[in-house]
Amino acid sequence: MKFMKLGSKPDTFQSEDKNVRYVATELATDVVIKVGDVKFYLHKFPLLSKSSWLQQLVSTSDEQSNDEVMITDIPGGLAAFEICAKFCYGMVVTLNAHNVVAARCAAEYLGMHENMEKGNLAYKIDVFLHSVIFRSWKDSIIVLNSTKSMLPWSEDLKLISHCVEFIASKAVTDPSKVEWSYTYNRKKLPEETGTDLNWIGVRNKVVPNDWWVEDLCDLEVDLYKRVIVSINSKGMINGEVIGEALKAYADRHFPGLIKGAHRSSDLTNYRSTVDAIIFLLPDEKGCVSCSFLLKLLKAAILGDSDKVVKKELIKKIGHQLEQASASDLLIRAPEGDTLMYDVDVVLNIVHEFLIRDQSSEIEALEAGEEANEFKNPGILSEASKLMVAKLIDGYLAEIAKDRNLPVSKFVELAEMVSTISRPGHDGLYRAIDMYLKEHPEISKSDRKRICRFMDCKRLSVDACMHAVQNERLPMRVIVQVLFFEQVRAAATSGNSTPDLPKSIRDLNNGSQRSSKSTPIADEDWDTVATAEELKALKSELASLKLERKKSEKVVEGRHSIDKANFHKMKGVVMTKKIFSKLLSNKSANGHGGDTSGSDSSESPSSANPEDVKPTPSMNRRVSVS
Repeated sequence: MKFMKLGSKPDTFQSEDKNVRYVATELATDVVIKVGDVKFYLHKFPLLSKSSWLQQLVSTSDEQSNDEVMITDIPGGLAAFEICAKFCYGMVVTLNAHNVVAARCAAEYLGMHENMEKGNLAYKIDVFLHSVIFRSWKDSIIVLNSTKSMLPWSEDLKLISHCVEFIASKAVTDPSKVEWSYTYNRKKLPEETGTDLNWIGVRNKVVPNDWWVEDLCDLEVDLYKRVIVSINSKGMINGEVIGEALKAYADRHFPGLIKGAHRSSDLTNYRSTVDAIIFLLPDEKGCVSCSFLLKLLKAAILGDSDKVVKKELIKKIGHQLEQASASDLLIRAPEGDTLMYDVDVVLNIVHEFLIRDQSSEIEALEAGEEANEFKNPGILSEASKLMVAKLIDGYLAEIAKDRNLPVSKFVELAEMVSTISRPGHDGLYRAIDMYLKEHPEISKSDRKRICRFMDCKRLSVDACMHAVQNERLPMRVIVQVLFFEQVRAAATSGNSTPDLPKSIRDLNNGSQRSSKSTPIADEDWDTVATAEELKALKSELASLKLERKKSEKVVEGRHSIDKANFHKMKGVVMTKKIFSKLLSNKSANGHGGDTSGSDSSESPSSANPEDVKPTPSMNRRVSVS
């Protein structure tokens, strides 16, 4: 730390008790100056020759025949006044980064300028600041922090602005020219520490671009904000480094902010810090992680930040939502709310994500350009959309565990991403299943509303196996799952879609059926399957899965076609058997009618695949282990 010594005489200030200070000399004191609760017994001549304000105070005191001069508002208080008094006596005074601002403000207060005496205290401190302190990186940070307690004097004297400008100028210096000491506790590469084995005998220390980040974390938030604004104004530091600086500052001052803990007991300071970090966030996408932005949003909600602040943050999150995780989106609902999580905030974030794409496409069309994500970065890529769709699927599965979550919220969020095509619907199925599990009391119509977002064709084999055994799903969904699994099995064996009962085909094609032509009422398809029906469906799906695995093992050759035809015939017969059983069960439950016809005439007994007479081609099939 840099320092400066003023004066040459020994320090003869002494204390009689904690409230009395005097100069040990043979000359009698002729003035008493009271600073706060402490009385200083001093001499007029050395003081009045250097301080215009003391001249005025002593003159007024003499006119009023008052023995004491009262000073109540001197910046820096007792310590700063004593430095000024010792300087007047020519005693040794040591100034450093910790006390120089207080001494300078006190000198200004007392009027210790050049018009009183050449080489007065104010002038000498200014020289020390500009020639020494402002040239030292760490000392300037200490000085800047000390200006906070000296307001408004430090502001009026431009000490803050000078300090901010110096620090910002140092921060944007080319790292290759940084030769001063700085704090850097991040994990360093061998070449950064000069221990790289490729540089035997050579000390090659590389200064990282963010070398200044940790030292600035020592600043109070208002001062930190001014420094970062000044750094940004110079346009020489990229947004990623600024983002790293903001994250480091949040880590230092509010570790709980990053770990998701509750807000600080000092709500005002907490809010001002969070608001400042949000204000300083770079405009460029990706300069800070979406996870960090979501933690800031949680902090802003806890700290009750202004709506405008939160809205701007939500917009930034929406622009890079694909980087988030489901756990990041789990924002606690406000106190007193019946819900566990704040779903409305996530709805707003997803809206910002989607509206960004729509707005960019409109702008591109108005400009006569092709909607291309490379020409217009605002246009979302299909990969980004897919990532967000999967993200929301995972988020829905988490919030579905909340017993108080209404169907409307679940449906609204699922519907927002329903237009995004994704190859698999396993994640959405898990979310739907979780909601049905935690909300068994919901109506049939609500079950339909939730399940309509799921495309059974896009479920994996494992998800299909789970779905057909799922007592919570409507029968319509279970039948669709089984149908598409049969289609998939047929496709795997190289065959066309199996011949299924007309009522099943109509169900999957979404055709409108009248009560005369449809033996099974629509509401029956929406009911929950019975245990017996689920057992039958489970057996059917297991058979389909086994047959498909067998078909995959059939070697190519002249017998492979006959083998595939056999599996097709066997699968069709078994499928007809199980569907016929379902249809007969439904008819027996009170919705009977004419169930005869070419599409549903197979009885369970006649549908036994073992009763099918083998063809010559079957007899010629080759067994493959």
